[in-house]
Amino acid sequence: MVVDSLSLTFAALSDPTRRAMVHKLTLGPATIHALTQPFNLSQQMISKHVACLVRADIVVKQRRGRESVCSLSPAAIKSVADWAIDFRRLWEESLDKLDAVLQEMKNEETDRARTSHAKPRCTGPRHSRQRRQ
Repeated sequence: MVVDSLSLTFAALSDPTRRAMVHKLTLGPATIHALTQPFNLSQQMISKHVACLVRADIVVKQRRGRESVCSLSPAAIKSVADWAIDFRRLWEESLDKLDAVLQEMKNEETDRARTSHAKPRCTGPRHSRQRRQ
């Protein structure tokens, strides 16, 4: 099965533990041991999460002596941002249209309020009786 890189990126970021790891790596490179700290997971589970992030090209893992150090590869995150920007434009256009409709409704309401505060015309039956007298 052929899977594109964007699908791999989304799949990797779909897990909250991996998203937390990516967030931690935004602060700078970290060892596998450091990535394990905030989670109540085994070293083996952490390694599986890291492997998923590496396969998706979100994280680069390098050996430094006896430890593995992970760092972010921003290109994968940029591909998600580039993909999402079209949807951002769509939402902004939709929100602009909604804003225009709301402004029009507000203007109509203001106009109605002004006309209702105008001096009322006497056209009812009570007024008719007063004229006859």
